[in-house]
Amino acid sequence: MRRQRRTKIVATLGPASSEKDVIARLFEAGADVFRINMSHTPVAGMRRFVTIIREVEAEFNRPIGILVDLQGPKLRVGAFAAGKVQLAVGDRFMLDDDKTPGDAMRVCLPHPEILQALEPGHRLLVDDGRLRLVVEAVSPGRTLTRVEIGGTISNRKGVSLPDTTIPFSALTEKDRTDLEAALDAGVDWIALSFVQKPEDVAEVLKVARGRAKVLAKIEKPQAIARLHEIMEVADALMVARGDLGVELPLEQVPGLQKQITRHARRIGRPVVVATQMLESMIEFPSPTRAEVSDVATAVFEGADAIMLSAESAAGKYPVEAVAQMNRIAEQVERDPNYHTLLRNQRAEPEATGADAIAAGAREIGETLALDAIVCWTSSGATALRVGRERPKPHIVAISRDWETARRLALVWGVHPIVAEDARDLDDMVSRACRLAFADGFTQPGRRVIVVAGVPLGTPGATNMLRIAFVGSDAAGL
Repeated sequence: MRRQRRTKIVATLGPASSEKDVIARLFEAGADVFRINMSHTPVAGMRRFVTIIREVEAEFNRPIGILVDLQGPKLRVGAFAAGKVQLAVGDRFMLDDDKTPGDAMRVCLPHPEILQALEPGHRLLVDDGRLRLVVEAVSPGRTLTRVEIGGTISNRKGVSLPDTTIPFSALTEKDRTDLEAALDAGVDWIALSFVQKPEDVAEVLKVARGRAKVLAKIEKPQAIARLHEIMEVADALMVARGDLGVELPLEQVPGLQKQITRHARRIGRPVVVATQMLESMIEFPSPTRAEVSDVATAVFEGADAIMLSAESAAGKYPVEAVAQMNRIAEQVERDPNYHTLLRNQRAEPEATGADAIAAGAREIGETLALDAIVCWTSSGATALRVGRERPKPHIVAISRDWETARRLALVWGVHPIVAEDARDLDDMVSRACRLAFADGFTQPGRRVIVVAGVPLGTPGATNMLRIAFVGSDAAGL
């Protein structure tokens, strides 16, 4: 099951991919991590997905990552007496705390903390931005708005607030229940929706206590304003372009995608590019040319992973969508410009021994055209540092922990292997060569680099680099 690409693929599970045989086919087609969206999946369904994925993992004997995506706060207007009303440009429309069904003049906004936080000039985007209201005046329990973009507004439509910092946690009560259930089920990554500030991420990290890594979804202007602080706290990032494109002008999203991807690479955080990547494959067996270019752009940028949402969760062609994304990534990575672009975007290593070792491994591996950089890693930190360098040689990460290997399934270029710790340095080098050969990364007579921390098994102590010759005995594994 060795992948022929470095960029990872995240596939969302749903009604179209809920059976074991489909999930197995998705993995064979190229999915490295499976996403479970708690906006559409009950806790029992999440547990069922985890059980099936672990069964598939055991059958293929390959680590598979599981990402649980928390719903986050869903802001919606109340109900209308007639089910819907029509708002015209220039109309005045009231949002208040009165639960009486609404009409053409007003409707309930059942979020008192929002009514308190709104200020004149703030925008409210309704129904994914199809309607736009601007606050004119506020008073206790009510907000008067002017309609800037009109249209039909109906029951329970969603509301986005690009100008307003919402004074509550990104974790709702539902999220807390889902989070505990996901941690108990043994998932590998938790995605936090609608992050506004680093404290939102810190709150989830506190609950997780190392049982899963935390990925911050960047989808609000408030998160962009504090991006660097959020990046320092989170274990990984997602460029959630759907909501980002609702709350910000669409033309800003491509540039922000590049900024987030490059800064995440600079500080060594995995970054996922998501939303509408192959959207037309929900209905059709092949994507548009523009969608192919969109996926290719994310790969050229060096994103760790690219993600399918409804394409694999509810579309007519879930396996074909993963296979298509796999083919695009493979083709881009064969392009002669690919490694040139990665090299030009490479940041200087941090002033630590571990980062110097990772940079040195990349430099030596490329200079000598070695087959692979083999990392012995307990926590995954060594493989992350090497992945940050985006080296030409393949990255093989050997860990005794399935949890570490599964988390590394999201990281660019890392091929995780689960194996017992080496007995000593000689055993470490010998087994690194044999395992790299067994999974098709090298051949007898070739050389690899072995990177590790000494003493063995010490988390975060990357301090050794060794060039190893792959002997003929490697084929005896």
